[in-house]
Amino acid sequence: MKSHVNKTIQMDIKEFGSKPIFCDRMEQSMKFTKSNLWMCQRKCQDPITESAPGPAAPRRAGRPPARDAPTSGCARPAQPGRTRVALLDIDICGPSIPKMMGLEGEQVHQSGSGWSPVYVEENLGVMSVGFLLSSPDDAVIWRGPKKNGLIKQFLRDVDWGEVDYLIVDTPPGTSDEHLSIVQYLSATHIDGAVIVTTPQEVSLQDVRKEINFCRKVKLPIIGVVENMSGFVCPKCKNESQIFPPTTGGAEKMCQNLNVSLLGKVPLDPQIGKSCDKGQSFLAEAPESPATLSYRNIIQRIQEYCEQHHFQEEKIM
Repeated sequence: MKSHVNKTIQMDIKEFGSKPIFCDRMEQSMKFTKSNLWMCQRKCQDPITESAPGPAAPRRAGRPPARDAPTSGCARPAQPGRTRVALLDIDICGPSIPKMMGLEGEQVHQSGSGWSPVYVEENLGVMSVGFLLSSPDDAVIWRGPKKNGLIKQFLRDVDWGEVDYLIVDTPPGTSDEHLSIVQYLSATHIDGAVIVTTPQEVSLQDVRKEINFCRKVKLPIIGVVENMSGFVCPKCKNESQIFPPTTGGAEKMCQNLNVSLLGKVPLDPQIGKSCDKGQSFLAEAPESPATLSYRNIIQRIQEYCEQHHFQEEKIM
């Protein structure tokens, strides 16, 4: 019987090596924001090891800026207590998830079954390189091999327990982190990616590259989310286009590239405030148009994943 006595993982982040690792096959969600991506899947057999580790005692702690707001919104289950979500932050050089989820200052602990995620709620666990830094202002200056090593470590050694979704938050771009996570999870039949953009053409240029990346690595695309899509005045209710969609925005791009548009999230100052304070925007502003948009997007992603899983079961 494994011991579950937790100990804090203390390491010099600069000295971390690139030890090879892997994880349980789970239902996962992976995201790129602007140049970010997500993926989705269900609990299955580990593609590398023959058995999964036993559960570790969960740790609870007391939530995203505009770029990562869609990740945090979708990570918070629409039905608390029923959907079990794991959020993995692989933005190695700019880990903002701990701040947005209200987990700054938390540390990763280790038990006999692996690294224990930091829990926001009983059904929402988080893992990030931000938990391994001595200060949130510390810079992680790493080349590709060290980044790849830590991503592998997260995938193999973090004991998530039984989860319904793993959301992987990536940095902008199509670089080491994106290539690594797709490669390491290739055997798990990822449900797909959610790509997040803003309406202006300078953002859409990057997102077209993201879509091209997904197609080249044969990663299914669940759809696109348009963030910062207009501003609805809380007093007069008139809508203004802060970032004008000069070339038609995400809707036109999705039509041209034959990709689903999952929804549009309007600007709401409360989103930024909630991110800075580590609070749930959905709980703080339940009547906001952005909250309704988040919930509709979450529902569409869940429906896609369920259909994808059903089709996989039929094939198997």
